Amino acid sequence: MVMRAQAPQLLSINPKKVPEMPHPQNSVDPKLLEILVCPLTKGPLKFESKTQELISEKAGLAYPIRDGIPIMLESEARELT
Repeated sequence: MVMRAQAPQLLSINPKKVPEMPHPQNSVDPKLLEILVCPLTKGPLKFESKTQELISEKAGLAYPIRDGIPIMLESEARELT
């Protein structure tokens, strides 16, 4: 008896059921924004997509996001004008 190997079956994925993953360069995970606060004021942060920064209006600072990672150091923050 000769056994033939079965051809591998291809999986098809319904694109409507695959969750879209945000690109780290273009957005911040909304769940991360819910838990992150300004390290100085403990106030809320607002994501600014144009500048890729997290804005603390209360502190008057903008924390940079580099490679999708928020840099929450006062020394790295930019003062808002």
